[in-house]
Amino acid sequence: MKIISIRKHSEYKDSAIKYFQSKWANENSMMVYDDCITNAITSNNPLPQWYLLMDDLKIVGCSGLITNDFISRMDLYPWLCALYIEKDYRGNGYGAKLIEAVKYDAKEGGFTNLYLCTSHIGYYEKYGFEYVGNGYHPWGESSRIYTIKL
Repeated sequence: MKIISIRKHSEYKDSAIKYFQSKWANENSMMVYDDCITNAITSNNPLPQWYLLMDDLKIVGCSGLITNDFISRMDLYPWLCALYIEKDYRGNGYGAKLIEAVKYDAKEGGFTNLYLCTSHIGYYEKYGFEYVGNGYHPWGESSRIYTIKL
């Protein structure tokens, strides 16, 4: 298993866009991933960053490091987002490997905390994340917000 940073390996850009879109986008949000991943490659800012988990040449997971995860707490950043592991690969600690890659780059970017929003309870706590409170999305839903010191 190998984690690929799309910024460092731009040859994976098109594959990354398609994969993130297949897991996280709907017909109205496809261009969000296309535009964000495309422009992140040449950005001088530490954010955003996008990652693929590879099993040889097969993409089996992904994650991102972004400024805001479509949530009301815009005073908090950066955010771990879009963590996904293919069902056949779950239970092997691969999510933890992606989380560690995101944490490393966040710290390298000069940040002291990392945030995430989720409806999952119990998963991120295993990796040291602590519940902060609830945040609200533009589409009317809410999510739990977690943080971890870097």
